[in-house]
Amino acid sequence: MLDEQAKKTILRKIPHGLYICGVKDGEEVNGFTASWVMQGSFQPPLVVNCVKQDSKSHAMIKASGVFALSFLDEGQQDLAQKFFKPQRRVGNKFEDVEFYLGQETGCPIISDSLGYVECKVVGAVEHGDHTVYVGEAIAAGVHREGKPLLLENTPWQYGG
Repeated sequence: MLDEQAKKTILRKIPHGLYICGVKDGEEVNGFTASWVMQGSFQPPLVVNCVKQDSKSHAMIKASGVFALSFLDEGQQDLAQKFFKPQRRVGNKFEDVEFYLGQETGCPIISDSLGYVECKVVGAVEHGDHTVYVGEAIAAGVHREGKPLLLENTPWQYGG
């Protein structure tokens, strides 16, 4: 039998970075704070991004087949928090955040991030409450040096 408290405690020990996942569908753009992200392959370069199935961003990735991840600096916790709330509750999350559209995907990329990777979806596993999107990195760039923002260095918990 699964010990729910033990499961929650141990799964929350898996380390996670925090990213802003930029998405688009047609001319509409959105973004959300992503933490269930990892590299999945060297050749081709694959990125795994788990996205909540009942979110608007999930539908946008499913429709467009692309996403971009902006890597946050350890001092950008306020920016990460801004992108936690659903778009329908807060409106345009990018209205006071400087960004540009990726040349390969057209997805929003945070200008003041450490850097980014643009991905084309090459696979998806739809089990549970998140979809595991596998994206092939088709563009990447470094904006500046810095230490990444990690979930464990914030007061937040996502997982378990």
